[in-house]
Amino acid sequence: MKRTLGRSGIEVSAVGMGCWAIGGPWEMMGSQAGWGVVDDAESTRAIHAALELGANFFDTAANYGAGHSERVLGAALKDRRDRTIIATKFGYQVDEAARKVTPFGATEEASDVAGHVRENLEGSLRRLGTNYVDVYLLHVWGLTLDRALDVRDVLDELVAEGKVRTYGWSTDRPDAIEAFSIGPGCGVVEQELNVLTGNPELLALAERMNLASINRSPLGMGLLAGRITPETRFRDDDIRQKVAWFPGFKDGRANPEWLRALASIREILTSSGRTLAQGSLAWIWGRSPATIPLPGFRTVAQVTENARAMEFGPLTPDQMAEIERILGR
Repeated sequence: MKRTLGRSGIEVSAVGMGCWAIGGPWEMMGSQAGWGVVDDAESTRAIHAALELGANFFDTAANYGAGHSERVLGAALKDRRDRTIIATKFGYQVDEAARKVTPFGATEEASDVAGHVRENLEGSLRRLGTNYVDVYLLHVWGLTLDRALDVRDVLDELVAEGKVRTYGWSTDRPDAIEAFSIGPGCGVVEQELNVLTGNPELLALAERMNLASINRSPLGMGLLAGRITPETRFRDDDIRQKVAWFPGFKDGRANPEWLRALASIREILTSSGRTLAQGSLAWIWGRSPATIPLPGFRTVAQVTENARAMEFGPLTPDQMAEIERILGR
């Protein structure tokens, strides 16, 4: 099961693997931003399992583990680079030794990102052990548009030089994406999207501009996989313990409204023998031909479940419509 990264023409597996969690612990402006301690050997086995199951698209970032995720991914793909599509992200100052990430300036919005794009790219290329990246994503969600357009100019230069194949912006701001994405080398937007939340206006814009919508939080930071209950508690080094920007969690616990909504559509999502996670990914594919979900992983078992969702394909139009009716949308 394949999809195309918008007007770049790059073909990828219909599901990608999100590499945030395999970065391990790290700090961003004084706050814990990781998912806890990880086993690099298990991460490597999981990456190899994904490839064996036909998932060749990996989404990482310089931020994740302050470079550690990129290093693990690069080492795992050392002899497999020609079989993979790698997306990574940039826009911050990364201190690998201290495992800390900070903006290039007093605030994220006013960061001098454009002046550091090439420096960021060289760091990522070194950690990934490659001489190009397939997809390079601006990672500063709220960067002012004038500064983002300066970044875009550098990105188009990097595409012309062959160091980047296509680029995009990881943000949920339709007005910003509409202006930014007219760059000739732009092929994607990375947005939050899952069966319970997301910005339909931005998805419609991506379709109109022939951009791939690659999707953050397709499993709701794990909640839509069905294994998180009202009693679930997270460790202090797990970002879900303190996350404030994601509506699926409140004060370190699953949002009860989300759990009730998920229960109401569980039967549809698990149709045809799918697991709940596989059904959640199937909804994203059913939502638009431009979508490519990026579920995160820490284990071989998670990768196996997510990659095998491709064996079932998208939900049917009737199933999609019934979900909308049940959720009252």
